[in-house]
Amino acid sequence: MLLNEVKVRKIVELALAEDIGRADLTSSIVEGDRAEAEIVAKEEGVVSGTLPARLTFELLDCEVDTLVEDGERIQPGDIVLKAYGEATSLLAAERVALNFLMRLSGIATATRKVVERVREVNPDVIVAATRKVHPITGFLEKKAVSDGGGDPHRFGLDDAVLIKDNHLTLVGSVRDAVRRARERVGFTKVIGVEVESIEDAVEAAKAGANHVLLDNMKPAEVRRAVNEVRKVREDVILEASGGITPENAPEYAETGVDVISLGWLTHSAPALDLSMRVRMP
Repeated sequence: MLLNEVKVRKIVELALAEDIGRADLTSSIVEGDRAEAEIVAKEEGVVSGTLPARLTFELLDCEVDTLVEDGERIQPGDIVLKAYGEATSLLAAERVALNFLMRLSGIATATRKVVERVREVNPDVIVAATRKVHPITGFLEKKAVSDGGGDPHRFGLDDAVLIKDNHLTLVGSVRDAVRRARERVGFTKVIGVEVESIEDAVEAAKAGANHVLLDNMKPAEVRRAVNEVRKVREDVILEASGGITPENAPEYAETGVDVISLGWLTHSAPALDLSMRVRMP
């Protein structure tokens, strides 16, 4: 998954403007000095967010060497990035760069752990994110999921059709909702339906949905839904979602679904512990 550097740069500019405000009052005491900085891992994990971190320093006229690529594992003591420049600039960049790296690396690390656990019971299952991301920076969080070995799922409402409970309330039935969607979008777009019962899952498959999301079902019910839908069609992508955590994800992987999606990856994964240390050149 590639990032649009122009878009990332704009986000970093806003983050710096927010953090620095009118001036970094504290760092004025080192004005005129030059220094070197290193961002160092304090725990094991998977790196993500090197682009926004690098741009943070570069936008403040620092030179940067990125020593680790997104998706790589790191150990305590590993240096992720080095930066050189005015001490005031390095210190002004510190928190913004670390916030990007720690948050995104935390998501990548959590994703990698879940992927490894579920692949032990189902080597083919996909671990996916959801749209439960922070506004504006959500695409960076989905990139972090990819760096951890997961799938980003939809980036936005224009990626694919996903008919959810509120749509069904307004339309009235799964069959009519799928029919209307097929009439209104091009043939290249996947049509998915989120259901909460086995009956609706089967109806969605019969109606021609490409993707059926089994929402808030217990593993035993998901297993039954998989069996019933496969009797109707073999080519439907089946996804389990809702209430899935790193702890119970392997149970869902055993049900035979194609995809497990966890909002937890982007709304609750802990940040990876990193720190910046500076020294005089």
